[in-house]
Amino acid sequence: MASDLTIAGLAHDLSNVFETIADCSDMLSDDPKQAKLAATIRRSAERGSRILSSFLEQTHAELELDSILDHAIDFATDFLGAVKGARIEFERNVAPGLRLLGGAAAWERVFVNLFLNAAQAIGEDGVVEIAASRGPAGVEIVVTDNGPGISAQNLERIFQPGFSTRAKRSGLGLHIVRSVVEKSGGTVVAANRAGSKGAQFRISAPGWAGG
Repeated sequence: MASDLTIAGLAHDLSNVFETIADCSDMLSDDPKQAKLAATIRRSAERGSRILSSFLEQTHAELELDSILDHAIDFATDFLGAVKGARIEFERNVAPGLRLLGGAAAWERVFVNLFLNAAQAIGEDGVVEIAASRGPAGVEIVVTDNGPGISAQNLERIFQPGFSTRAKRSGLGLHIVRSVVEKSGGTVVAANRAGSKGAQFRISAPGWAGG
């Protein structure tokens, strides 16, 4: 896996190359005889910049897990406060420097949905634990709550769109979680907490530990 500096450095250097080519084409365009060639060169430089931007946006943008969790926890806390929902304490045990591949907003949706699902399951004041470390697939993330857990018959259905054990719920939250994780090249598995009450969601995601 490439380091974070590899991708950022490559993007920086290529951007400078395209900008230099574009500047040279502007200088060349001052000569009427070279105007057509100058325009061709500028269009090629602009196309190279678009390709680079598309590559970074669609595939290998690097994301700090700690920062994503900060935003997700803040949103979930604000939301639960606004709807007078359960008061959740978040406990984190996250190795430093972990980064994910994908989109920041998409990963934030994953954790917001997991946190709100846990709050709904707990139904009262409770605790959500988040643990993360480097693993064989990249980054291993475990989100655990101290609610009632998941019944055996629901474990196989919990990620299905429209499935919900509560009335007036869309049943899309956990389906969104699985869709985003799998689109990013990862996996998510639901289980019950070993030795005590609570649900546990284990995510294996492409990523790395920054140096």
